[in-house]
Amino acid sequence: MRHCKLALVLLVLSPTMALAQQQTATDPPLDDTQRLGRRLFTQSCGVCHLKPQITATSFGPALSKDSLSGDAEALRTVISNGTPRMPGFQHHFSPAEINAIAAYIKTMQPAAPAEAKK
Repeated sequence: MRHCKLALVLLVLSPTMALAQQQTATDPPLDDTQRLGRRLFTQSCGVCHLKPQITATSFGPALSKDSLSGDAEALRTVISNGTPRMPGFQHHFSPAEINAIAAYIKTMQPAAPAEAKK
């Protein structure tokens, strides 16, 4: 039973740990809005958009400041309305929270390209 609880805790914390690894010391500090966006992103978006520690891939695409060609308005629209493969969050988040998530995504560096298989 104890091992099951530990496994569950690790599974829940995986997106948070991946996010902590993604934020490096060279990244500029986040303002209050971006920190709120990071928290909301970790809680609600990270399960699909951050690479889990226990598997090789994530469900959704990795997001960064280059997502949707860097268009903040397009980010807000997709977060609000969703896509055919992603739910919309307009009933879950306030417009200010959606703006905060978009602001945080605009601080995220693109993922390093995968190494070619040898």
